[in-house]
Amino acid sequence: MDEGATKARLDAIAKTLAAARLGGPPTRTLEEAEAPRSVAEAYAVQERVHRELAGFGMLSGHKIGCTTPVMQAYLDIDHPCAGEVFSETVFQDHTDLPLARFHRIGVECEIAVRLATDIADIGRPHDRDTVGDHVGAVMAGIELVDDRYADFPAMPAPALIADDFFNAGVVLGPEATGWRALDLDRLEGCMRVDGEEVGRGVGADILGHPLQALAWLANHRLSIGKPLAAGTFVMLGSLVKTVHFDRPAEVVIEIEHLGGASVRFV
Repeated sequence: MDEGATKARLDAIAKTLAAARLGGPPTRTLEEAEAPRSVAEAYAVQERVHRELAGFGMLSGHKIGCTTPVMQAYLDIDHPCAGEVFSETVFQDHTDLPLARFHRIGVECEIAVRLATDIADIGRPHDRDTVGDHVGAVMAGIELVDDRYADFPAMPAPALIADDFFNAGVVLGPEATGWRALDLDRLEGCMRVDGEEVGRGVGADILGHPLQALAWLANHRLSIGKPLAAGTFVMLGSLVKTVHFDRPAEVVIEIEHLGGASVRFV
């Protein structure tokens, strides 16, 4: 297939995926010939999807999916997946959101970081120690994940990656700048729905250490020529299995020493 035909194919996939986020019906299951053919193509389509969604604001943060055993088992994907977050979908501390805004909304309890400096190429792969030097603050966060698919288990994994891996926004808690005194891998987090606990996990569930997920993303972004930039935030992965809603509910997450965040669906 020539370059022009490949570009047209990737553009068409992006338009198909973006439609559900622009008010259209759930995305139908894509046949193999209609989906990105590799993870590399998935990220090329993701960039095109972002252009289709320019009305959602600036790209101001990142999310990493499938960084914990519970989420890898839930989604049957054995490697991390990266997506980006638009500024118009970022909320602080608490927010009320209408269920009608989403197809089938879900939530996840996450540890997030805010970068103080760019994570540049150091001539070798980053590890959790080298990326830690760039972290200005750590916080608890809720990732809003929207099942905008007719049958997401039947969707090829590259198509999910291209669509920012379910992301529909985040709710970020207060930023802890004294995080270096904490053992991030030992922090315990829990999620409650209408006051009832629905999940609990620890930082070590995220690739053994939360900053290991950040190192993975930093290396991925450098490999595609887009290093992580100062001022952006990164959702490092969920400590609990995703919980979805089809009725009004209030979700509260808490991570020890970091505080919490909440969202009410109305």
